[in-house]
Amino acid sequence: MALEVAVKAAVGAPNVLGDCPFSQRVLLTLEEKKIPYKLHLIDLSSKPEWFLGVNPEGKVPLVLFDGKWVADSDVIVGILEEKYPEPSLVTPSEFASVGSKIFGSFVSFLKSKDTNDGTEQTLVAELSALDEHLKAHGPYIAGEKVTAVDLSLAPKLYHLVVALSHFKNWNIPESLTHVHNYTKLLFSRESFEKTKPPKVEYVISGWAPKVNA
Repeated sequence: MALEVAVKAAVGAPNVLGDCPFSQRVLLTLEEKKIPYKLHLIDLSSKPEWFLGVNPEGKVPLVLFDGKWVADSDVIVGILEEKYPEPSLVTPSEFASVGSKIFGSFVSFLKSKDTNDGTEQTLVAELSALDEHLKAHGPYIAGEKVTAVDLSLAPKLYHLVVALSHFKNWNIPESLTHVHNYTKLLFSRESFEKTKPPKVEYVISGWAPKVNA
């Protein structure tokens, strides 16, 4: 039976898959594990009553497990690994936090109005650390095989690439060749192609209010 999954709909296009990186992480996990699922697209600007009824905080993603709606992508991915252990996507514990500060650094730099506040340097330092890790352990975080940490990072790196190029005319430094190879690998996976926002414009419109705040 297909799992029911509630994820963000695109801004201004409520019938189209949206740009939430945490929703995409769950969808990537379902695709990589070949678990059938049924999508509920949630317009976050006009949340349906049933959705708020089962999830008063109104956050996505949500997955229905054994009659109970569960929120939080960390929790959901953990349950999926437990219930559907094959193929295993478990990341070795020593690699589980690789790249974990990249998304926060990206958001700080994206929102920054001061070119001298150090946010760009912080992001470059985090990406450089990822590059060094991939150089030693790649092509994926834990080696030859994709694991949960890659599926968490893939949507975040996609948002970083799209949003910084659009709003800041900024790209990942060419010198970080292992990061560039990593993003190419991730973004070309079938699971990623199937679960990414259909247009980059949806990513841009998702970030615009935060950038212009």
